[in-house]
Amino acid sequence: MDKFSDYPTTLVAPARDAQTVTPHNTNDLPVLPRAIYVGQTGDVSARLAGGQSVVFANVQGGTVLPVRAKGINQTGTTAGGLVALW
Repeated sequence: MDKFSDYPTTLVAPARDAQTVTPHNTNDLPVLPRAIYVGQTGDVSARLAGGQSVVFANVQGGTVLPVRAKGINQTGTTAGGLVALW
């Protein structure tokens, strides 16, 4: 039973779905996520929804990056265990 099924899904609500991210320099993620989970420490090179590209340096494993990333670049990403949350 989902007691919260009548509540709207907002950017501050817990994620309802997730998908493993395979970094790629040109392919966008299939769904624009609300955040990216980083499972293993390293750098994350992201293409953000607003059009900017940024490298999040030395992100610690277990961190949730609260960014709307349309893609994660293979070049510049050394972190592992990435999961898109939406």
